[in-house]
Amino acid sequence: MHWTDRRERYRAFIAGSECIHPASVYDAISARIAEDLGFEIGMFAGSIGSFTVLGAPDLIVLTLTEFAAQAYRINRAGKLPLMVDADHGYGNALNVMRTIQELETAGVAGIMIEDTVLPRTFGEKSPGLISIDEGIGKMRAALSAREDKALCVIGRTSAAAITDWRDALARAKAYEKVGVDAMFFAGGVTKELLEALKAEVKIPLMLGGGGGGGMDKAYLGTMGVRVALQGHQPFSAAVQAVHDTLKALREGTKPSALTGIASAEMMAKVTRSGEYKRWTEEFLR
Repeated sequence: MHWTDRRERYRAFIAGSECIHPASVYDAISARIAEDLGFEIGMFAGSIGSFTVLGAPDLIVLTLTEFAAQAYRINRAGKLPLMVDADHGYGNALNVMRTIQELETAGVAGIMIEDTVLPRTFGEKSPGLISIDEGIGKMRAALSAREDKALCVIGRTSAAAITDWRDALARAKAYEKVGVDAMFFAGGVTKELLEALKAEVKIPLMLGGGGGGGMDKAYLGTMGVRVALQGHQPFSAAVQAVHDTLKALREGTKPSALTGIASAEMMAKVTRSGEYKRWTEEFLR
């Protein structure tokens, strides 16, 4: 499949003047639903990858190969530009290069590489950050590894939550200088930091941690924020729905009496059964 078109659309969105809330997606059907509803961008988080693939917490036990395979399944199901949280790149700068190669091949439009010390180290009491110099090395490696220049490499830092906003600003400026396409801030963002970033950083900004601590999209847009995550509720909603349905069946509820079940029409839409029917008529008759 050809991935450049969706990458160019992704770049156009983050080059605009508005802040976008992406759809948190985790598999082929969730991505199709997001695309059908008109979301501009999909977001596949490392935590959601671990939940979906392993049924495990977000402790970096998921491998790059497993994460990239799920990202590919999401991408081949539609044309929604997908951004992903590739954590620390699964190792050092050389591992980051491999991460970029695998996720680029999987069709991703934007890849975040963060500067948190991961996975958790022995005796660790609280999360830490790698040095700015090592972070610069990782960003340079990521940029060097990509082949499609339309692919966005996004620096990511949790410095505002772990150290302070001045460190977050310093890291953003350092990563911008080596050429990353955008900067993502995972929590701890304040108006003070946003004002400093607006004054000193020219690349698009992105926020996690619920999208800016109550700051609305209009305000975030004026501050240069182009993507603000709202969390990953769709996966949690799916877990609750499966639990409630199985519990009801286990307790004797008749299938015909279940509530919250997708209609036949909805299932036909999200599985693209119309397309398969057309292909069957064209190629198997």
